[in-house]
Amino acid sequence: MSIVIVGGGISGLSTAYYLAKAGVPSTLIEKRACLGGVIQTERIDGCLVEAGPDSFLSAKPWAMDLIRELGLEGEVIGSNDHLRKIFIRKRGRLVAMPDGLQFLVPTKIAPILATPLLSWGAKACIGLEWFRRPPAERRPDCSVAEFVGGHYGQEAVEYLAEPLLAGVYGGTPEALSVSSVLPRFVEIESQYGSLSKGMLAERRAATTPIFRTLKDGLGSLTSALARSIQSKVKIIHGEVETIERLAHGYRLRVAGDWIAASRVALACESHASAWLTSAFDPVLAEHLAGIPYNSSTVIAMGFDPASFSRPLQGFGFLIPRRERKRLVACTFMATKFPFRAPENRILLRCFLGGVPNDEGLLPSVLEELRETIGLTGDPLFTRVYRWPRSMAQYTVGHQDRVAAIELRLRQNLGLYLAGNGYYGIGIPDCIRMGKQAAESLRN
Repeated sequence: MSIVIVGGGISGLSTAYYLAKAGVPSTLIEKRACLGGVIQTERIDGCLVEAGPDSFLSAKPWAMDLIRELGLEGEVIGSNDHLRKIFIRKRGRLVAMPDGLQFLVPTKIAPILATPLLSWGAKACIGLEWFRRPPAERRPDCSVAEFVGGHYGQEAVEYLAEPLLAGVYGGTPEALSVSSVLPRFVEIESQYGSLSKGMLAERRAATTPIFRTLKDGLGSLTSALARSIQSKVKIIHGEVETIERLAHGYRLRVAGDWIAASRVALACESHASAWLTSAFDPVLAEHLAGIPYNSSTVIAMGFDPASFSRPLQGFGFLIPRRERKRLVACTFMATKFPFRAPENRILLRCFLGGVPNDEGLLPSVLEELRETIGLTGDPLFTRVYRWPRSMAQYTVGHQDRVAAIELRLRQNLGLYLAGNGYYGIGIPDCIRMGKQAAESLRN
């Protein structure tokens, strides 16, 4: 049995790892010069800089399971949740998100009444939400905007849901599917009616940090994965040009050479998988191409602490769409996690939608920072990381699209998928899909 994995990000590396753990060799093909996909870590001027994701959710177990297996558990650090405060920019100034928010669900009335983030009409709408009854039947899929707006009103969509979703998913609440993005909220609505009532009833005392990462950055996870698979995995750096289906398997052309495989795992973006499958299954390719992706840009900047007219508080800030210029969000990395910057440095990570290349990008971002957080100096270093079409968008109807993909995969024996386009965008979900793909590949 010969197995080929296309894509050397966390999904592909996890697939190769769990195959190797079971004693099954494979070939992994990655078009970039290095493995890890969007997970890339650099050290610059004493700062630890993440080019892509900076952490993973503690609530999902698959990342920690893998970290333990790799012997990295002692390197795990949690977010500084005692300092956790997130600000929203409104009318040019930063307003703290009210205490008691569970993602975007209010669970405490006093902070809601006191916050200047919402009008009194919006606060009344939030208060009345407590009396909602469970629906007579489970709701069909709808947008997050429709769902949240129905519970808490339009202001909650604009100043809570939209900036949070833009920061996490790079998407808009009008397009994203509530069943795929916030499935727990749909379940709570079914049982309690009121999201606030349900979240209070199900709330558990926090015993672990919300976010976790590794002391030396997430790049140490992908590096450990790459080292662990060396004896069982052949790694080829090159782009897969096409895939052909044969009577008993597949063959892939890489840099003009053909590689035979009895089974193939596509652990790349679904639009890349669509292109690769279009030659032998146009229907599958059409379904894969139906999952949209957004692009993003991360700008890391290091500053002298004297470059700010006032201390930075909390984890950072989000900017709602109606107030947005360039910036979508900004994280104060040394506040969010330890070991990210020395005492004589302030490390910021700025997030933008799309992949702008214009010369005015950095000056405009710096100008926004000067307006928003009292920046007075210039950065000591700057790094720009562009990630075109890297953020999968679970738009309304996503579950139906994935079901159609699964149905079509049954017509292509030996072909499997992993990645952030299907059942979760985070690192733990990608690891879970890689593990599941490995189990299917070897059975």
